[in-house]
Amino acid sequence: MKLIDTAIKKPVTVTVGVILLTLFGLISLFRIPIQLTPDVDLPEISIQTRWSGASPLEVEREIVDVQEEQLKNLDGLQEISSESTDGSAYINLMFEIGTDNDEALLRASNKLDQVKKYPDNIDKPIIKSGGRFDNAITWMILKGLDGYNGVLKQEYDFIDEHVKPRLERISGIASVNIYGGQERQVQVIVDSDALVARKVTIPELIRVLDIENRNISAGDFDEGKRRYIARTVGEFNSVEDVAKVIIKRIDQIPVTVGDVAKVILDFEKPEVAVRHEGVPTIVLNAVREPGSNILVVMDKLKKALAELNGGILEEKRLGITQVYDATGYIYSAINLVRKNIFIGGTLAVIVLLLFLRNFASTIIVSVAIPISVIGTFLVMTLFGRNINVVSLAGLSFATGMVVDNSIVVFENIFRHREMGKTRA
Repeated sequence: MKLIDTAIKKPVTVTVGVILLTLFGLISLFRIPIQLTPDVDLPEISIQTRWSGASPLEVEREIVDVQEEQLKNLDGLQEISSESTDGSAYINLMFEIGTDNDEALLRASNKLDQVKKYPDNIDKPIIKSGGRFDNAITWMILKGLDGYNGVLKQEYDFIDEHVKPRLERISGIASVNIYGGQERQVQVIVDSDALVARKVTIPELIRVLDIENRNISAGDFDEGKRRYIARTVGEFNSVEDVAKVIIKRIDQIPVTVGDVAKVILDFEKPEVAVRHEGVPTIVLNAVREPGSNILVVMDKLKKALAELNGGILEEKRLGITQVYDATGYIYSAINLVRKNIFIGGTLAVIVLLLFLRNFASTIIVSVAIPISVIGTFLVMTLFGRNINVVSLAGLSFATGMVVDNSIVVFENIFRHREMGKTRA
């Protein structure tokens, strides 16, 4: 009863409190994450490691087992799963609800750094927020504009170097995946007859190419007051550099890579076929970070695509077009629930006006509806919740309860006033 007495005796304080509640509620409304359904997924991290040419058995034994040995002791880890394929290892880590994604990423990265040894020629593990098979919020395709004379599937390197990093820099984007296309690579096509004639084996050829394609520090030396750092430059810059590498010497005669193989710069053999309207092309998708506002993320993504399409892509007579947008259905679903809330509130006000037949009383009860709803957004933000169709449906049900309670309270006040009681 003290709360009711305070509200009656201090109307100015109550009015200021209502204004502040409405103000901060409106601020929270524009900051609260929006998505289709409640976020009930466990925080998840995926790790990918590539080892070209390795079989699934080798990948599991040399990569997956040693990584799992370090990752299994992570704090809050609930489930760990792995998959070994030709040349690739995938590990998914699922954490307890409430685990901070950034903190989990840091801990997982530190654990991977503790792996003592990897096989030669493997790529650095790629760790990212979200699972390997997370649903994409958008799909995009690469198209050629008027005047484009190239091959779309051969633009993989350009997309990977310029488009993908730009999209992944968007706040709320966990990863951007590229499907289709062919990477440019240096191919060493071995002549088996030349190998036999010069007594060169495949392992010898691989070992020499690996050793020669490196920059090695040669230490430092002082000369007078200056200190110089020396290093040997050995990385290949062209196919000619590869062809000139000496494999061995036979009777003091050097045998080079060019003597036993043909070295060319070409595109890799495609592993998958991606087509749009019958034309081979490249497809991209974007996966959002858990807890981010999908509508805000999509808006930033569209601005980034417009920037790319009007910049570096247009210069190459290329363009990227969205073919799927997850926010379309979300907008329609949320707008439908929001529309029902407005219609329900309006009908409640009309019914109150017809039955109470008092404009002032109707206004008092009607004002309680938006204040209660707006104040709810502040509480939802403080507790880390998001707006979705379920929460909006709950608000629509609660609107009816607010009206009922307002009528009961108003009628009770009216009854006491009719009995001659004062506000004191």
